[in-house]
Amino acid sequence: MRRWNTALAALALTTAGLTVTTASAAPTASVPTASVPAAAAQAAAACPTGWGSLTKSVTETSYKPLTNVRTGRHDCFDRMVLDVPGVGSKPIGYRVGYVDTLYQDGSGNPVAVRGGAVIEVRAAAPSYDPATGKATYPARAGQRLPGVDVTGYRTFRDTRFAGSFEGDTQIGLGVRARLPFRVLRLPDKLVIDVAHSWGRKS
Repeated sequence: MRRWNTALAALALTTAGLTVTTASAAPTASVPTASVPAAAAQAAAACPTGWGSLTKSVTETSYKPLTNVRTGRHDCFDRMVLDVPGVGSKPIGYRVGYVDTLYQDGSGNPVAVRGGAVIEVRAAAPSYDPATGKATYPARAGQRLPGVDVTGYRTFRDTRFAGSFEGDTQIGLGVRARLPFRVLRLPDKLVIDVAHSWGRKS
């Protein structure tokens, strides 16, 4: 992480989509049928554009241990959340970007990730306690992330744990195609959102 290039400009935080829960529920039965098409059109118009697909990174970090990774579906994007308790509002360093092949740090071995494109997620949050060496996140190199199932997602296709090396955790995120994404640093969390499309919601 310390060898990364200077961080990119801070990402804009939009009001829409900052929750870390799964996708919004469908309209309830109390919503008049006639209003549903209008509501759907309004939601489509609200989908963000302009995130881009270039690598995004921030070097400053607090190096707290990673304890969990989870995913969720939203109206405009699929979301991955890395939980790093104890960071609070302090920064979590990261480097997130598309790669042709995911290579494991240290060994240099390739890690197979399914999908039309692969996003490498590097977070300055080891999967172990730096003081004791005890694992804080029970993932295994080359295997799917524990407890994560992306079946039925519009954008996500696969997740793979590459490992933790020199304080960084490395994850492969397989997606449908090379699509725009953003990275958000929230209290105790690092969030990666990958859009469903390049334009409005399809």
